[in-house]
Amino acid sequence: MRNTRASLLLGCVLFCSASLLYLGMSSIECPPKSHRHRWMELNLGSANQNLSLPEHFPEDTPLIFIGGFPRSGTTLMRVMLDAHNSVRCGEETRVIPRLLAMRATWSRSVKERIRLDEAGVTDQVLDSAVRAFLLEVIVGHGEPAARLCNKDPFTLKSLSYLARIFPKAKFVLMLRDGRATVHSMISRKVTISGFDLTSYRDCLTKWSSAVETMFSQCQAAGEDRCLPVCYEQLVLQPQEEMRKLLQFLELQWDPSVLHHEELIGKSGGVSLSKAERSTDQVMKPVNTDALAKWVGHIPPDVMSDMDEIAPMLARLGYDPHANPPDYTRAESILSLSNFSQSSKATEAPRPS
Repeated sequence: MRNTRASLLLGCVLFCSASLLYLGMSSIECPPKSHRHRWMELNLGSANQNLSLPEHFPEDTPLIFIGGFPRSGTTLMRVMLDAHNSVRCGEETRVIPRLLAMRATWSRSVKERIRLDEAGVTDQVLDSAVRAFLLEVIVGHGEPAARLCNKDPFTLKSLSYLARIFPKAKFVLMLRDGRATVHSMISRKVTISGFDLTSYRDCLTKWSSAVETMFSQCQAAGEDRCLPVCYEQLVLQPQEEMRKLLQFLELQWDPSVLHHEELIGKSGGVSLSKAERSTDQVMKPVNTDALAKWVGHIPPDVMSDMDEIAPMLARLGYDPHANPPDYTRAESILSLSNFSQSSKATEAPRPS
């Protein structure tokens, strides 16, 4: 009798335990899939889901990098591209240009390179690690898409390096009249390390140097890898400029790129960051409101020395003495090939 009761009690306990386990499991929802997992499903199907990211996302993946000097239209360009049904750029990561700057510092220091080589941390090891880090950030910080894009303005100061570690990547370099760029930076109090926001002369001098660095790397990468886009032409004739861009990126035409404001905050559309200074401006349709806001704000002594302070203005096709220039001219920016020829003709030979 005692054994029968014990068996019945044990059976009840097991039955109750199984019931509770079943009810508990049925009420637990599966955790949401990560952006990485969803990207794998979108681009690779369901096979080999357990492999590591680099095996799924090889170095020859055709990434898109948007860059340029801050306040040159980089955010406008990325939201217009974000409106394309095959592209996702997303907000600035901020960490990518910092990592690239650190990597460049290691390469410049002879002593540091020797120490790293002695420790077995070769350029190949570092490049592999940097590539994996960048891919992890680009894939993971936004929705999956067929073509992934990154927009951090100063990333293109490392354009040559990125072109080497991502041999199929393409680059979009935003260019704008430096006077408008600097005025926007100063008036909106956009701080950049090393720039004196109380001095137009200082900011224009450093703008010219930074743009020369990025544009020369764009020119060296070649017309099939890097496309310079003039902000003025983008807002004056957006359809023509975006058609050129999508052809360069080997993407089909999508009219949504001309109406990014209609997709803000929508699933698969345009995501904006409250922390970025340009967010309030790109919520509007493409417009020409900012073209000549700088006129009348730059000190006369700076205006008179403009060709010496900012030589990149003339090299990019902007008249340094016009106030303002005629931005409607289609030839307001030199092509990469013309720039190469003109720079060779104007630069003095450098000692070897």
